[in-house]
Amino acid sequence: MSFELWLAFAAASTVMLLIPGPTVLIVVSYALGHGRRSAMATVAGVALGDFTAMTASMLGLGVLLSTSAALFTALKWVGAAYLVYLGVKLWRAPVTVGADADEQPDVSPLRMMLHTYAVTALNPKSIVFFVAFLPQFLDTARPLAGQMVAMEATFLVLATLNATLYALLASAARRAVRTPSVQRAVNRTGGSLLVGAGLLTAAWKKAAA
Repeated sequence: MSFELWLAFAAASTVMLLIPGPTVLIVVSYALGHGRRSAMATVAGVALGDFTAMTASMLGLGVLLSTSAALFTALKWVGAAYLVYLGVKLWRAPVTVGADADEQPDVSPLRMMLHTYAVTALNPKSIVFFVAFLPQFLDTARPLAGQMVAMEATFLVLATLNATLYALLASAARRAVRTPSVQRAVNRTGGSLLVGAGLLTAAWKKAAA
């Protein structure tokens, strides 16, 4: 893979990752509720979820999703329902006051990681997107396997750094959301965005449809 082509891929991936989506919302909501201790778990979930989506795309699942309406619809509804569930849960999350703000209901790191993984990996748009996105940067005159590995490694590193940045910024902002009114607004805004993302996922149609 030429350096120029790799650089173009890295730049395009960075722009795409910086746009907040359901994955970023989950990372931010956990960081606001549990601070920096959530970062390692959620970032791991993001990395594993993107690895699953990209690997599935490269192995042909993306093509299958693009041609199989039944499989695409099933996966779409699973992902949409999960996003709506998380959005409703965040909307209804209790607020805390003063010192109690540091005493959030305990959530295990494994559960945080699995939630983040599910949101990242159970998104058919991601898989189909990778199928459409990756070929734009492939040089058919060179061996394809090495290029795909390079792109997957690059994207995973960038996704990990992006999730880490969002988690650290959100955890640093925790002290600014101590008042119940601000906490409630943050919870309901994040919950609404997650529900909206779930509804958009459910309504989204394949480009070929």
